[in-house]
Amino acid sequence: MSGVDVVASRTLRVVFTDGLVRELDFTETLVGFLAVIDSDEAFAGATVDPVSGTVSWPEGVDFDPDVLYGEHNAAGPLAPRLVRQYRVQHSV
Repeated sequence: MSGVDVVASRTLRVVFTDGLVRELDFTETLVGFLAVIDSDEAFAGATVDPVSGTVSWPEGVDFDPDVLYGEHNAAGPLAPRLVRQYRVQHSV
């Protein structure tokens, strides 16, 4: 994972190292222990953890990078909703 940006209230744009870009809406997933990041200020704290290589928040929340990439389903019943997906084309 090479980058993450907040693009809407509870929506992230996640950029993967292979050029895949996924915009994911977390609105319906921020319940239970994930409610700790369900505020504008907390949600905006999303970064790419340099060790785990996934989206994480200072509150100790992170997501499985394979789920964010779309390779696996979330372990729980709630997963972020895919809003948009595309690939960044690199020129030489």
